[in-house]
Amino acid sequence: MLDFNWFYAWSEKTLHLNLIAYKEGQLQRRIETIMKKSGATDLKQFAKMIETDDNIKKSFLDYITINVTEFYRNKEIFEEFEEVFIKRLSSKFKALKVWSAACSTGAEAYSIAMILKKNKLTANSKIIATDIDETILSKAKAGTYSKLEVQNVPPMEKRLYFTEQNNRYVLSDDIKKTVHFKKHDLILDSYEKGYHAIVCRNVTIYFKNEVKEKIYQNIADSLVPGGLFFIGATESVYKPEQYGLKKVAAFLYEKV
Repeated sequence: MLDFNWFYAWSEKTLHLNLIAYKEGQLQRRIETIMKKSGATDLKQFAKMIETDDNIKKSFLDYITINVTEFYRNKEIFEEFEEVFIKRLSSKFKALKVWSAACSTGAEAYSIAMILKKNKLTANSKIIATDIDETILSKAKAGTYSKLEVQNVPPMEKRLYFTEQNNRYVLSDDIKKTVHFKKHDLILDSYEKGYHAIVCRNVTIYFKNEVKEKIYQNIADSLVPGGLFFIGATESVYKPEQYGLKKVAAFLYEKV
């Protein structure tokens, strides 16, 4: 029998990772899978390996924090977000502050940067992208992607903003410089205020309901009135009115 309670406490103390917030059954299966891949036979041995081997630590964090993303993920939904974002916000606010939360390798934050660039809004805008995993943030800052990750990028934007090198796509400095990356834990850290749009997609599905509700409230509190909250295609905010939100599209909510 694996001692998950001990591992959760160790993880919070050593890695500052609150695993108690995650859905238990799903999380424990993932921990056991990555533990066995490492060669460990119990969680104390696995914890020791994480502490002493940077590669094992990286693999564990990558696997647990679900670093899967791509540009314009769920393209039709992203296009709907762009339409509402430009129509409702660009005419209402002179400067736009956008947060890409749990940004993984940065594809969604950079997608927003390209939207702002296309609509000539870059000069008066600020994009902040955050993630709990510092290794992933380093990859995001580098801005190098696979063919699969850029498959939804329109051909013109791909020509303008990417250079192909050894079957990888390198993002231009012109786009990279518009996004500011930093470490942030959605569960443990405080939230900045004054955002006009917050993009947090395909993340809260891994959390327990009480944690999810707290995150939704924190996000709503961080938005200005009229600001937009964009979620993933596998998610839904039940009773958005309890957070001061109203649904304006399938996966898009507005701060009342």
